[in-house]
Amino acid sequence: MKNLVSSFGRNFVGFFQESKNILAFIGEVTEELIFGIRNPHKIKWKSTLYYMDGCGREATGIVALICFLMGLILGFQSAVQMKQFGTDIYVANLVGLSIVKELGPLMVAMIATGRAGSAFAAELGTMRVNEEIDALTTMGFVPPRFLIIPKLIAMMVVMPILTLIGDLLGILGGFFVGVVQLKLPFIAYLNQTIKAIHYLDVMESMAKAFAFAIIISMVGCYRGMNSSSDAQGVGKAATSSVVSGIFLIIVADTLMTIIFTQLRG
Repeated sequence: MKNLVSSFGRNFVGFFQESKNILAFIGEVTEELIFGIRNPHKIKWKSTLYYMDGCGREATGIVALICFLMGLILGFQSAVQMKQFGTDIYVANLVGLSIVKELGPLMVAMIATGRAGSAFAAELGTMRVNEEIDALTTMGFVPPRFLIIPKLIAMMVVMPILTLIGDLLGILGGFFVGVVQLKLPFIAYLNQTIKAIHYLDVMESMAKAFAFAIIISMVGCYRGMNSSSDAQGVGKAATSSVVSGIFLIIVADTLMTIIFTQLRG
């Protein structure tokens, strides 16, 4: 019982200490982001473009493939049920809305978490091991301004673009099922998709992508900046960034879905 109480106390204190560190990190990054907006010439745009290339262009292929297959799977599964009731044309509604409102931004966020989030954590963790972050601080530089802000801006720019690509490819996957398997007319499926998807649905998808970009970059950078100074710590930072990022993305997606649903009545 004594060990149990001691363990609970340590975990309780550790939770509040971790919460305090997270709030301090968010405040510091927000302050530097505002400073960067006021002083754009202070931002390392070369590093920002580098991360945009790594997180955006290099991820386009896998995003397109996975979202296309997701639309294909969703189309096949819905076609089986819709065909029983003679409502084949509504496969376009189901696939289009599911991809645009939920699965598109969510799948892109999962891919970005595995690629970019873990990469950010591993990069900053390695710099922590090599004492490069301490060297920047000693020389009078502000580490978040040079190490975190370029990653954050890059993710906020490329995530909505990747999500838009994922939405289009997911709809194309459902379109393939509707036209090839269900023998629906090309124009009929296209018109039904356009009719089903409202511009507010697209805006909701972009808003989720923007929020997910902030979560992925902040979690990855936080885990990397706070990793222990050894090889094992770098590995743990990369792993925890993916696990924490996926959990927070699911929570944020749930909250945003509830909010948008309530706003639209």
